[in-house]
Amino acid sequence: MNTKRRRSEKIRKQVFLACVLPLVVGSAAEPPKLSPASIKQVLAAMSLEEKAALVVGDGMWFQLPTDEKGEPIKIPADSPFKMPVVGETHKLVLGSAGTTYEVPRLGITSSVLADGPAGLRISSTRPKDPKTYYCTAFPVATLLASTWDTELVGRVGQAMGNEVLEYGADILLGPGMNIHRNPLCGRNFEYYSEDPLVAGRTAAAMLGGIQSQGVGTSIKHFAGNNAETNRNSLNVNVSERALREIYLEGFRIAVQSAKPWTVMSSYNKLNGTYSSESHDLLTKVLRDDWGFKGYVMTDWGGGTDIVAQMKAGNDLIMPGTPQQREAILKAVKEGQLDVRVLDQNVERFLNTLAQGPRAKGYKYSNQPDLKAHGEVTRQAATEGMVLLKNAGAALPLSKEIKRIAAFGNTSYKIITGGTGSGDVNKAYSVPLVDGLQNVGWTVNEDLKALYGNYTKLVKGGRTKSQFWFLGEPPIAELEINKDLAEGMAASSDVAIITLGRNSGEGSDRTNVEGDFKLSAAEQRMIQQVSAAYHAKQKKVIVVLNVGGTLETASWRDLPDAILLAWQGGQETGNSIADVLSGKVNPSGKLATTFVIKYEDVPSAKTFPGKELPSDKPRPEGLARLMFPQPAEDTYTDGIYVGYRYYDTFNVPTAYEFGYGLSYTTFEYSPLKLASPRFSGQETVTVEIKNTGSVPGKEVVQLYLSAPAAKLDKPAKELKGFAKTRLLAPGESQTLSFTLDARSLASFDPVSSTWIAEAGTYAVQIAASSKDIRQHGSFTLGRELVVKKESVALVPKTPITELKAPARP
Repeated sequence: MNTKRRRSEKIRKQVFLACVLPLVVGSAAEPPKLSPASIKQVLAAMSLEEKAALVVGDGMWFQLPTDEKGEPIKIPADSPFKMPVVGETHKLVLGSAGTTYEVPRLGITSSVLADGPAGLRISSTRPKDPKTYYCTAFPVATLLASTWDTELVGRVGQAMGNEVLEYGADILLGPGMNIHRNPLCGRNFEYYSEDPLVAGRTAAAMLGGIQSQGVGTSIKHFAGNNAETNRNSLNVNVSERALREIYLEGFRIAVQSAKPWTVMSSYNKLNGTYSSESHDLLTKVLRDDWGFKGYVMTDWGGGTDIVAQMKAGNDLIMPGTPQQREAILKAVKEGQLDVRVLDQNVERFLNTLAQGPRAKGYKYSNQPDLKAHGEVTRQAATEGMVLLKNAGAALPLSKEIKRIAAFGNTSYKIITGGTGSGDVNKAYSVPLVDGLQNVGWTVNEDLKALYGNYTKLVKGGRTKSQFWFLGEPPIAELEINKDLAEGMAASSDVAIITLGRNSGEGSDRTNVEGDFKLSAAEQRMIQQVSAAYHAKQKKVIVVLNVGGTLETASWRDLPDAILLAWQGGQETGNSIADVLSGKVNPSGKLATTFVIKYEDVPSAKTFPGKELPSDKPRPEGLARLMFPQPAEDTYTDGIYVGYRYYDTFNVPTAYEFGYGLSYTTFEYSPLKLASPRFSGQETVTVEIKNTGSVPGKEVVQLYLSAPAAKLDKPAKELKGFAKTRLLAPGESQTLSFTLDARSLASFDPVSSTWIAEAGTYAVQIAASSKDIRQHGSFTLGRELVVKKESVALVPKTPITELKAPARP
């Protein structure tokens, strides 16, 4: 050891003895504890090897997938998954996604990171342990956003966070909050909305609920992860304005209003640079512009250059390998990575670690109140279900209804949530037929037996899924012929047809029959059942048990009612029955648009990106998930995502953004503006009255149309929303909305500022983006520069984007 290094070691030892021990050691019998006051001293006492280890995770257990012959797929050295990795996640909480390095001598504990967005994902069983460790499967994000009720979402978050705490985890890897740019994204069920305000406010409510329990969150996937195909290699080319207004805005709202402990960088590239290696994204935008104080972690296996990740501000590499630790040591020693940068990464990590329950010595129980959490799940699921159609007041089902015929595979095996890291190991799930019976209805046993035998027959010849996060592939719908439909119509009072869809991590959906489109068998089932029941003046109800949208225009005229149940978690069957029976009046509204046909989606021509020429052999089958090909997608739709596109370009939709029916009706009084001229803020009030015959809740939306002399603008943008309390017939409630300068502003990439143009702003109070109930306006006398931002994430080449047609 040279003289300089010996002196450095001596100084570090002196600092440790003089400063750290008094802070972290209470007595000889107590282990040292990390505290916010000791972090600077702890950092000074750490060795370079310990620092390198701390910013790289301890690895995770991973079951390698098999090929079509049943042989494990070989993972090449340059695979972005960097496997196999070690099984360190078995040490603390079995089945967690990752753990971090510990340094006991300095009071640095390990931290347990666990999936997921719809509930804690850990193993339900443990070796040589007769107990079970089930978690609650909560409703998926698409449903929670459809409640438009941030208080309710916060209660779901509290229940979820309590399970994280009591099962010994520190950070939940969620919520996911990428934008619904395209309906075929395989993970849309994990994300909230096509609108950044809905996504941001819903995520903030979830974050607040989870973190109220003393555990952390990791909002993800930051940013631009709007497709799963080739997700580890996809380069997303997107303009600065589209990034700021659409793809980053929800994250900003969540970061600034709820302060998540951590952020997870995404797999993809943004304008040519991996998100985890982007200093523009992780430092300029996240920290400098937004003031984020936590740490950033990679998605599992994300990025390729660990030195670039450290410099960018990606503080923790997950799940981590010994080779990555060695790479950091080598980079520091050879001058490629300044130790001061590494120190900053470590300090941000330690600041967050010190907040966690493990660092504080919390004695977790392994006994969260799963019964109470199931009740929260049941309530939340009912409030997020959306009534799409209700001809002739088919719903709620009348008291005369006694016997129900349940058609569709999913009536008997409900889909509680998506696959992959968004899945949950739950104690039970309530199928629709059980929920119907729990209400008191009789379900046709002959039809139930027919579906049971059919499912067993089809599954009998199947092999299990080759990869744990893919889930079970769906089985084709049972063919319903005319005789069977007529027989059921004669012996039952109403027909319920359930259509199911599922998707998840690692792949996207397709615009084909049996996925976005109904299969031929599903179409025939709806046709045959509708004809048979209508011939006897009986009703047909379709229930959509789905995580994302699908095509409805070709068949929606056939049934009497359509209930969008989404994937409501483990109580889904009971929740659906609560709505069908009228125990709960549906109050959900769409946070994402249902298009008439997929080709109407502005990103349809480019999603999920085009694969680029490569000198590597193109893998086939399951191997394509593990070895993504170089690919890119240019976001030519710009800011015109979802209703911003359909309403601006006058494209008809099947069910518009914000749409949802109720069993009652609501009257909107004329809106009132605090002032005809904007001066810092504007307050808008409106009174909502229940004019129907049953209690109900109404989601009220505020849209704003802004002047467009300088910047291109959508026809309208959502700037506020609120949900009434449960209003009795004849009861009213006044809702208030506050618009600040940021609400008026758009991002100008030329000056990198948010500006509000002078002119008239039209206010619309609405029941949906197309159902405008009240109008008003105010003026802004001069242009306002609301906020200056960092110049960041500039595309390498100009992008030709959609522009709004000229306004009349």
